[in-house]
Amino acid sequence: MRSDRMKKGIDRAPHRSLFNAMGYLSEELERPIIGVASSANEVIPGHIHLGKIAQAVKDGIRMAGGTPMEFSTIGICDGIAMNHEGMKYSLGSRELVCDSVEVMAKAYPFDGLVLIPNCDKIIPGMMMAAMRLNIPAIMISGGPMLAGRYKGKAVDLISVFEGVGKVAGGLMDEKELAQLEQCACPGAGSCSGMFTANSMNCLSEALGIGLPGNGTIPAVHGERIRLAKIAGKCIIELIKKNIKPRDIMTIDAFKNAITVDMAFGGSSNTALHLPAIAHEGGMKLPLTLFDEISEKVPHICNMSPAGPHHLEDLNEAGGVYGIMKELTKKKLINTKCMTVTGSKISDLLKSAAVADSEVIRPVNKPYHEKGGLAVLTGSLAPQGSIVKRIGVSESIWHFEGKAKCFNSEEEAGKAIMDGSIWAGDAVIIRYEGPKGGPGMREMLTPTSILAGRGLDTTCALITDGRFSGGTRGLCVGHVSPEAAECGPIALVKNGDIIEIDLNKKTIHLKVSKTEMDKRKKAWKRPKPNITEGYMARYAKMVTSAATGAIFRSDGE
Repeated sequence: MRSDRMKKGIDRAPHRSLFNAMGYLSEELERPIIGVASSANEVIPGHIHLGKIAQAVKDGIRMAGGTPMEFSTIGICDGIAMNHEGMKYSLGSRELVCDSVEVMAKAYPFDGLVLIPNCDKIIPGMMMAAMRLNIPAIMISGGPMLAGRYKGKAVDLISVFEGVGKVAGGLMDEKELAQLEQCACPGAGSCSGMFTANSMNCLSEALGIGLPGNGTIPAVHGERIRLAKIAGKCIIELIKKNIKPRDIMTIDAFKNAITVDMAFGGSSNTALHLPAIAHEGGMKLPLTLFDEISEKVPHICNMSPAGPHHLEDLNEAGGVYGIMKELTKKKLINTKCMTVTGSKISDLLKSAAVADSEVIRPVNKPYHEKGGLAVLTGSLAPQGSIVKRIGVSESIWHFEGKAKCFNSEEEAGKAIMDGSIWAGDAVIIRYEGPKGGPGMREMLTPTSILAGRGLDTTCALITDGRFSGGTRGLCVGHVSPEAAECGPIALVKNGDIIEIDLNKKTIHLKVSKTEMDKRKKAWKRPKPNITEGYMARYAKMVTSAATGAIFRSDGE
C-alpha cells in the first residue's frame, strides 16, 4: 500500500509513535489509510454542515475496512465575497485548494482520497488535485440548498441580488427587500439554482468522479448522509481495483461533462474550471470544443436563473443521470466511460429515469435547440469570450449599441445604480481579468442590478472578468486577451459601436484598424491593483481566461 511509506518497517517506529499519540491503534494503521479532505467552515452556508458529511464519509470508510484521516482546506463563499475586494481572491483560491490537497497527500502518502467540497472554487480545486495526484479518489459534495419561498413563489440568492436593482429602480421597497433576504436562503447547502457550485457538482457525476446524486440530492436530506457513507465505502473498492482519477476523467468523460453542461445550461464558469481540471491530467479543452458541443446538444433543462426550476426539482425529476439518459437518445453521451462506482455509465443508466418531462424535457422537445453556453469571437475578443445564451432574451440576440467604459466593477455598479445606463448601452467593465483584477471577479452585482432595473433585455454587459452562474441577460465574459495584456477591450472608448450576434457567435468593435493601431501605441499598462501578498504573485503566474486561468508552465 502507498501508506506503507509512513507506517511499515522498523525505521518507521518514530512515525508510528506519532500516530499512537493521536490515538490510532496498530490495527487501524494496518488498514488502508484514506485522506479525507474537508472544506468545512463557518463562513460558507454550503460548508456549514460539512462536518456531518465528513463524519458520514469516515463511518463508510471504517465499515469497508479502512482508516480515515481528516484534514482541512480553505474555502470562500462567492456570494459573501461579491462586490468588494474579497472577490479578487476567489478564483485564485482554486489553486490554493488544489495545492493544499496535493501537499497533504504527498506529505502523508494516503492510499486514497475522499474530497468534500461544496462551493464555487473549492470543487474544481479539489478535482484538479485529484487529477494531479492520480491516486484513487472520489468526490462527495455537501449538496444544494433548498429554494426559499416568498409570497408563494420559489426564490433564491439571485432574487435578493436582483431585488437590490428593483429597489434602485423603484420596483420594490426596502421593507420588501428585507423580507426577501430573510427567506431566500433557508439553510445549509450550495445556493439552489444552477449556479457555478451546483453546475460543477452536477458535472462531477457526468465526469464520473462523483456518485449519482452527488450534484442534486439536497444538503438537508438524510439521503445526502447516506450518499456520503457510500462514498466512504466506494473509496476502498477503488483502491482494491486500482481505479484512478485519470482512468475516470478521460477526454471522453470531459466531452460528456460539456454535453451535460450544455443540456442543463450551466454556469459560464465551467469554461474556466473544466479546462483547468483537464490540464492537470495532460489534456487540453479549448473553447472551440465547448462551441462544437454546444451546437449539437439541445437545452433540455431550464434551471434558475434562466428558468423556473431549482436543484431539488431536478433531483426529483431524475437528476443528472436522467438528463444523460435522455441525451443517449441522440447518442450524445459516451456510455463506455468508467465511474467511481466501478461500473460504466451504461450500467448506471439502466436504473435512471425521467420522472418529470417539464424539468427534463425530451430531446425532441427541448427548451432550445442548442446548448446553454456559446463562444463568441471577433475583433473585440480575438481569443474568445463566453455568454450564457439561454439566459439572453432572443429579442437581443443581435445587439448593436454604444460603449460606456468603466475600469472596475465598482465604477460600473455605481453608474447602473445611479441610473446612468440606458437602453441600448454596451457597458464595458475592464481590467477585471485574471491578471488585471487580479483574480477575475464575478460581476453578479452589476448584472443583477441591471436585471432588477429591467435593462437586461435592452443592454449588453461585456467584461474581461467573469459572471456568476446566477447571471442572466446579454452578459459576455472571459473576453480574451484581457485589458491588462492590451487586448482590444483595453482600447474601447465611450461611444464606440459594439455589435454582438449570438446566431453568428460574433462580438465586434466597429473601429478601424488604423484607429486601433493608434490607440494601441498610446496605451500604457496600468499600475497593479494589488502589489503584495498572494494575489500579486498570482497576477504574475496566471494565464488567459481562454486557457482556464491556469498558471504558466515553467519556461513560459
